[in-house]
Amino acid sequence: MEEHVVDEYVQARPAPALRPYAGLYSGYRQRGVPPARHRGLPSPYLTLIFTIDEPLVVAAHPDPRQRPGTFAALIGGLHLAPALITHDGRQSGVQVAVSPAGCRALFGLPAAELANLDVDASAVLGDPLIHEIRERLAAAPDWPARFAALDTALVALLRDGHSADPIGYAYRRLVRHDVPIAALAEEIGWSGRHLTGRFRAELGLRPKEASRVARFDRARRAVRPGVRLADVAAAHGYADQSHMVREFRAFAGCSPSRWLADEFGFVQAQPVFGGDDEPHDDFRMADPAGA
Repeated sequence: MEEHVVDEYVQARPAPALRPYAGLYSGYRQRGVPPARHRGLPSPYLTLIFTIDEPLVVAAHPDPRQRPGTFAALIGGLHLAPALITHDGRQSGVQVAVSPAGCRALFGLPAAELANLDVDASAVLGDPLIHEIRERLAAAPDWPARFAALDTALVALLRDGHSADPIGYAYRRLVRHDVPIAALAEEIGWSGRHLTGRFRAELGLRPKEASRVARFDRARRAVRPGVRLADVAAAHGYADQSHMVREFRAFAGCSPSRWLADEFGFVQAQPVFGGDDEPHDDFRMADPAGA
């Protein structure tokens, strides 16, 4: 008997107390869709995923030295290369976009400790908590209830005082406004060298790397069918279309047109937000539209 097709993809903002630390919740549940693979691209946010039923299958990590694996829950650090996620036509879970400040506030770790890594969330948060959260998600009757259960669990983890430090401020400025590094260092009152050292020690990325990732993230969200790549490049501060294509190859492992062709349905499912509140999410789960 053919399996009934289920293809759900729902997004929501977290509770107000979590918004300095988490950009977006993305819930997904699929049954009976074609098997697929998806590139988890670099973004300004870390990734926290709780699966509900099937494990998350990571065929390739940003660091090629990591072996492929399956995860009931995963934390992915800031990274400069894509992950490769696969599914066999069934997947379900909730993904949370976690800011670097949220890494300390929720996990008690600097983001640098997780840079370019995918780790089992149980190693950071403990098996009992991961099991409890997944049970709550599985028992919830709908997506609002699942997101509310996640709000409760994550608010209970919060540690205070991680959103107003100079590095957090510098990171938000880079991500939102693409400020020149020298100007940002002067704004904070540090030398460029001191800013770079502190930034890398806390986040695992240099300021210029973080700025490149943020620009790429904004640009790839603007790549849509019918939109000229030259226009996207110009709108997002690239010297020209060739410059943007080189950055796509560096961060996505392919050209913008190839990425769009591979992930068309997934791109169509993404929301479009604007302004300083724009949530970023590297969408580590496989394509919710089954592309």
